Amino acid sequence: TKLSHIQLGIMALQRAASLCLVFFSFTFLFWGTVQGNPNYGDALAKSILFFQGQRSGRLPTSQQITWRSNSGLSDGLLANVDLTGGYYDAGDNVKFNFPMAFTTTMLSWGTLEYGGRMGSELQNASIAIRWATDYLLKCATATPNRLYVGVGDPNADHKCWERPEDMDTVRSVYSVSTSNPGSDVAGETAAALAAASLVFRTADPKYSSLLLKTAKTVMQFAMQYRGAYSDSLGPAVCPFYCSYSGYKDELLWGAAWLFRATNNVSYLNFINSLGANDATDIFSWDNKFAGARVLLSRRALLDNDKTYEPFRQQAEDFICRILPNSPSSSTQYTPGGLMFKLSASNLQYVTSITFLISTYGKYMAATKHTFNCGNVLVTSSTLRNLAKKQVDYILGVNPLNKSYMVGYGTDYPKRIHHRGSSLPSLASHPLSFGCDGGFQSFFYTANPNPNILTGAIVGGPNQNDAYSDDRTDYSQSEPATYINAAIVGPLAYLAGS
Repeated sequence: TKLSHIQLGIMALQRAASLCLVFFSFTFLFWGTVQGNPNYGDALAKSILFFQGQRSGRLPTSQQITWRSNSGLSDGLLANVDLTGGYYDAGDNVKFNFPMAFTTTMLSWGTLEYGGRMGSELQNASIAIRWATDYLLKCATATPNRLYVGVGDPNADHKCWERPEDMDTVRSVYSVSTSNPGSDVAGETAAALAAASLVFRTADPKYSSLLLKTAKTVMQFAMQYRGAYSDSLGPAVCPFYCSYSGYKDELLWGAAWLFRATNNVSYLNFINSLGANDATDIFSWDNKFAGARVLLSRRALLDNDKTYEPFRQQAEDFICRILPNSPSSSTQYTPGGLMFKLSASNLQYVTSITFLISTYGKYMAATKHTFNCGNVLVTSSTLRNLAKKQVDYILGVNPLNKSYMVGYGTDYPKRIHHRGSSLPSLASHPLSFGCDGGFQSFFYTANPNPNILTGAIVGGPNQNDAYSDDRTDYSQSEPATYINAAIVGPLAYLAGS
């Protein structure tokens, strides 16, 4: 029988609809594949390159972020010492040693755990570490019984929007001493020097030996003269980098790294005498408890040494507070699957915690270890999958399809809260803008930053996965050295997989 025109029309529409469905399904799968397979090698290289944009001091001829120039060449002069070098912590022009030392420890740990997967980036990671440790060595050895812990008055600096190359604010020098102690910043500095000594142990034994010798001296200072550097230095470090968690975690962390570097049992005895048993669900430049426990639990898992069982249990208790399906989880996740800890620069917690779960997952895989969070079985794959999801989210696999690493992917933050990036470079504008000349034209403008701070990871989206790309919202748009330092290891792991 002949089909009516109406029936033929309906069949044509159905065929067209099914073709459309196939096309859209294919397009979705193709787009999902592209978005779902980040280039980890590219992201790794850029995450390390970022540190060149944060350099203070005289820049080498090998400098690749060429819109930066020499800066802070008189740092330390007010105390008659040379404190040039090191890194600016974030989007300002201040050198805060507390977060800088943590940055150095995390870069070193990442290199120790994942250096074999870094390929040609291993040398660049080592250079980034050395830029920090050269400075930290100066801070630790310039004056006996004194540790320099920062350069630049943060309150004066934050009133200006100027390039580091033009700095005309007072470069105050801050230190802790036997009479004004700082066990927190000293413990972290000791951790950084000890961890870095392991990185250079084979490549540069003489430098490694100097790092370790200095680490021991600084750790002894931290242990012997107890006190919080926030109490000693007040507004020079607070509220910017107050030691909110106290200094016991840095004593634990510093001693754990000295123990790793020396195998001297006196550090283990010190750790056991501390009573540092606080439960935690965070890891950051301020709070090191979880990091120390993962580091110490390495011996429980890899060496099957029962002495370290308490640290393994504490590390797993921490992980159970992080995993989304764990009955003891205290960690919020955005609808798009990102860990959400605090609204101010949330990605710093994401990268630091991701480092720990990735690394504990590595130890678990090596020994086929599993554990339970309540009735939930946790395997190495559980941790590695969660770590991968967090890294992928940062690299653009998220509801906005936005990369939160500057210069990576097609859509990334263009208006980051960063003085050097937002102001025209010295080459394009040789004259100084002065302290406040940069605000109107370059801070409050909706124009994108003229200089791309390649590899910088910003504070990130809010708890609903929203991001405004607004320079004035520093909690979302400001990059920081410690955000990047912690992701280098997980990126290297994924790049080498």
